[in-house]
Amino acid sequence: MDRDQLNVTKAEYNIGDVVYHNHHDFRGVIIDVDANFAGDDEWYEEEDGVRGPKNAPWYHVLVDEETTLAYVSEQNIQSDSSATEIIHPMIDDVFTRTSSGKYMPRQTIN
Repeated sequence: MDRDQLNVTKAEYNIGDVVYHNHHDFRGVIIDVDANFAGDDEWYEEEDGVRGPKNAPWYHVLVDEETTLAYVSEQNIQSDSSATEIIHPMIDDVFTRTSSGKYMPRQTIN
């Protein structure tokens, strides 16, 4: 592949980062990152005016004080620097929390 044809997208956020959704007013922690939209076209079309571009990073986020997992575009989130712990039933399955409050992915054995 020609170097000019290679389009590399760099995600702003990483697994374990705590973010705030600018439009839906929720906090959460990132558990996975897609370099480009990897969802269903029907779901994408139903999003209410806050969907991001398909060719930009999208994040899987455990929503604080909910039992849900959100799929959000990079343009709709920002870093959340509060030290408040994320409350979600899956949090302990996915992360350990350091003494400084950072979320570190648990090691998995395949």
